[in-house]
Amino acid sequence: MNASELKDLTGARAALSRQRNAIARRMAGIDLAPVSMAEDLTRVLLAIEAVDRALADAGQPFMAAED
Repeated sequence: MNASELKDLTGARAALSRQRNAIARRMAGIDLAPVSMAEDLTRVLLAIEAVDRALADAGQPFMAAED
């Protein structure tokens, strides 16, 4: 996998992480979140895992930046 492809995967993971956080924020603001929101969150989490596997398979596992 070349550098451009790795950058694309890393960017995709960042976008999915933002989506995950947005769904979690919306769910936190609702007393009884609909199951469909949990399903959406599950799909995003599975997508993040798939990108993480692709990065690991390419020898570039995702490492979160430390604060």
